Amino acid sequence: MATGSEETIAFRMMLRPGQAEAYRRRHDAIPADLVALLREAGIRDYSIHLDPETNHLFAILKRRADHGMDALPGHEVMRRWWTMMAEIMETNPDASPKIVPLEPMFRMD
Repeated sequence: MATGSEETIAFRMMLRPGQAEAYRRRHDAIPADLVALLREAGIRDYSIHLDPETNHLFAILKRRADHGMDALPGHEVMRRWWTMMAEIMETNPDASPKIVPLEPMFRMD
């Protein structure tokens, strides 16, 4: 959902059963260089929520219209994070998390 020079996107990922605490611990200790890379790519206000009944992770973020998210897979910092997270999440062959884009249906300011 675009608002001026910024858009909000949401997507779903899948956590492996029994990995919620490991996921939380890893994000509590997220490397500063990864946070810096995400910010440089134009990402802000990024949150991830867990549905403990299904192990689905729901992510919501805001990004600049001129974001650099498409370049993230080429960064060593991103690949290192994906490799570390691959053991606790469903992933693609390159270790990136499998994501399902979510369609905006309602928004209230």
